[in-house]
Amino acid sequence: MIKRIYLLILVCILTCCNTKKDHEVEVQEFEIGIVADCQYCNCETENNRFYQKSPERLRKAVKELNKHALDYAIHLGDFIDRDFQSFDTVAPIWNSLKSDRYHVLGNHDFSVEDSLKPMIFEKMNIEDRYYSILINKWRFIVLDGNDLSLHGALTDCKKWQTDSLFRLLSDKNRPNLEIWNGGLSTEQLKWVENELQLATENKERVGFYCHFPSLGEEQTHNLWNYEQLLSLIDQYPCVKFYFNGHNHDGSYVQKNGVHYLNFKGMLDTKDSSSFATVTFRKDSLFVNGYGREPSRSLKIR
Repeated sequence: MIKRIYLLILVCILTCCNTKKDHEVEVQEFEIGIVADCQYCNCETENNRFYQKSPERLRKAVKELNKHALDYAIHLGDFIDRDFQSFDTVAPIWNSLKSDRYHVLGNHDFSVEDSLKPMIFEKMNIEDRYYSILINKWRFIVLDGNDLSLHGALTDCKKWQTDSLFRLLSDKNRPNLEIWNGGLSTEQLKWVENELQLATENKERVGFYCHFPSLGEEQTHNLWNYEQLLSLIDQYPCVKFYFNGHNHDGSYVQKNGVHYLNFKGMLDTKDSSSFATVTFRKDSLFVNGYGREPSRSLKIR
């Protein structure tokens, strides 16, 4: 009788352990590279932006990143500052990365002649303006904050939606209603919600990449309709971070356990670059900053 009781207890323990393992998310440690606002052009320094130094700074960043066993590297927008031919200077440097590499679209990436704007996607090796990267039980959602904008809306439909959103927000006197910002279309927001639902169903963790912040220490650089995106993020505990560029001074805010980190611009200041690696662990993200970018440890909720 006693042996039977012990046997039942052992079966219960093993069953509970197996059930727990079935629901646990197994997270493999891995590392990625981050660069924001390379923003090259062959032009004179303006407002403490050293445009002509960008290629050499990017080259040094790639050299360092190539020392790491990265799963991928991503540039957070504004690869160039202006002029279509600027891509031909920095793209070969970026393409010398040994890891997989991705781009986020920035507002300055569209600072080319209108006739050339449809060609920037090929130059940046971008198949879709917004997309996701699936790796190691993470879903990385790459947003296009230029979807509705005065510079990046390329179809008549998107131009009409841009005008409608801009007029709607004009009555609210918002500090981020600047022509160099942009917004997310209803179509893109629906896609984001679907991605979040998929991540929840698949027990994946989620990180966002965008050129524009949706939350920061100041609001001037935010997406036009950032509140719509934040309302979505707040509904999904699977979201762990939101990384962006655009505000070259950088910023960090935490809201409901989500880390909103604005990486500093690479081209700013005379003598210092800025880029980072991020190590993903089970319970934290470790940002190892280079140059102006500070290192920090971010606890995962």
